[in-house]
Amino acid sequence: MSLLEEHVRRFNEGVRTGDFARMAAGFAEDAEMCFEGVPVGPFVGRDAIAAAYQEQPPDDEVEIFDTEERDGVIVARYAWRRDEGRQAGEMRLSPRNGRIQKLVVTFG
Repeated sequence: MSLLEEHVRRFNEGVRTGDFARMAAGFAEDAEMCFEGVPVGPFVGRDAIAAAYQEQPPDDEVEIFDTEERDGVIVARYAWRRDEGRQAGEMRLSPRNGRIQKLVVTFG
């Protein structure tokens, strides 16, 4: 399973259980998570990312349409499950040593 697939699996598990600790564990200690198209973040550091999900948990799971690698960055189109296949944006994941170093999530 790829790092992105593992992240999405843990994210969706967090949505179902309300516990995002396993998802946050997939980030490097000094990771950065940014959002484009919504007024939140960026969040720097695994603890800040975990706290953001604890304070404002998402209410829907995501599904991935396809992925490709662009200059070492894994890029995936994604949708919210409730939107029945309508693309919500992109995820751009930069890996480092088997963990997420940077994740940019776009909306719109």
